[in-house]
Amino acid sequence: MIDNLSILLSHSLLLLAFWLLTKRDDLDSEAPPEPDAEPQGFGAVKRKRVGQKDTQSNA
Repeated sequence: MIDNLSILLSHSLLLLAFWLLTKRDDLDSEAPPEPDAEPQGFGAVKRKRVGQKDTQSNA
């Protein structure tokens, strides 16, 4: 009896939490992130190498 009660209680609370979370207005409405001024990661390294090759060939 206690096992069935604890399973029913825990699943009921999970269902209640899920239902309350889906009723939120701000669930899926975030503003898009601002673009970076300088690229980061692999794009930044590639652009620096291309810029160096262009300056060496013009000299």
